[in-house]
This record gives sequence, structure tokens and C-alpha cells, in this order.
Amino acid sequence: MSDNSTVTGKTPADFWFDPLCPWAWMTSRWMLEVEKVRDVEVRWHVMSLAVLNENRLDELPDEYRDMLENKAWGPVRVVIAAQQKHGDDIVGPLYTALGTRFHNQGEGPTREAVEGALKDVGLPAELAEYADSDAYDTELRASHQEGIDKVGQDVGTPVIAVPGADGEQIAFFGPVVTPAPKGEDAAKLWDGTLLVASIPGFYEIKRTRTQGPVFD
Repeated sequence: MSDNSTVTGKTPADFWFDPLCPWAWMTSRWMLEVEKVRDVEVRWHVMSLAVLNENRLDELPDEYRDMLENKAWGPVRVVIAAQQKHGDDIVGPLYTALGTRFHNQGEGPTREAVEGALKDVGLPAELAEYADSDAYDTELRASHQEGIDKVGQDVGTPVIAVPGADGEQIAFFGPVVTPAPKGEDAAKLWDGTLLVASIPGFYEIKRTRTQGPVFD
């Protein structure tokens, strides 16, 4: 369960991601920078674009629907299997390994990329078999639902939950940003996220994206 305490005493930031999403990847790299410049600990959780959209597939463009049906289930199933078998602490490192291969190195969500990522973090290659298994779909859906319960259904990935003014967690979709801010810019965006979370009734800031993800 996500709450407002960590074993280290740092400010928690709960982060829900689908490994396939390049925008979640951008935001996650920002959060790793935040850990360097603020007293923050990120707690990683999976959510699923396939689960999020499973009841509206007929409304989606053919290409996106094909991606959800044929590519989206595998990586997130591998991550949840790794978590169930090897503990919460492996989720962040495995996400980094998967995202680096999928996005930065341009390998995409292939079986070879998944197996390579597992090897990168010292996990057994046979975990890749869970890409085609529903063995941990109950746990996957529970993790997904925890994030959605905090933020609402009308979102995508990533979802981030941070402490609000009264200590209760406030969740947002995003922030959507590219390239991932570093150093003091990362700190300022984090401080701004906490600031808007502290305002009762604040829900959304948005503008049209004019640039794609920059994987640096």
C-alpha cells in the first residue's frame, strides 16, 4: 500500500508506469534526477495501457489498438512477475533496463530486449516467459487499479502521487516533459509539483505537445 512514509524518512513519490510508454519514461528519468537533488524516494508501481483501454478498443485507431493487443501486455507482465518473485526493490532497476533498451537504444518491446533487460539486472531469463502468461494478471490489475483509484480513469501513464497540503496523497497524470529535466531544473519541477498538489481543488494544467520524446 502507498502512504506518506518511507523506511528512509524521505518524502515518498509513488510512480505508476507502463514500460511501453515513452512519455512515462521521460517522467521517470526526471524522478531519478529528483532523488539526487531533493530528499525524495521514488516507489515504483506498474500500470497497464492494455488494461486502461481494454473497454474502449473499438474507439481507438487501428495502429494503437494493434499495439495494445499485441505488444502492451508482455513487458508489464514480466515486470509484475519479477516483483512477485524477487520483491519490490527490483521494479525500478528492471524498468530502467527495459526503458533503456526500448526507448534510448531503439530496440522496442521485443523478446530479445526483454531478455537483455532481465540479464542487465541479474534476473533469470526465464522470467521473459511471463510475457505470454496471465499468471500474475490479478496482481497487475491490482497495482494498476491502485494508481487509477488515486487519480481517476481519464488519464494515461505515468501517474505520480505526492503528499498534498494535509499529508494525504494527491495524484496526477504526468508531468509530461521532454527532455527529462536535470539538476536544478529537475528540482524546480518537483517543487512546483508539490506546490500545485498543496492547492485544494487544483486539477490540471495542459498545453499541446509540439515535440516528441527526447531520449538523452
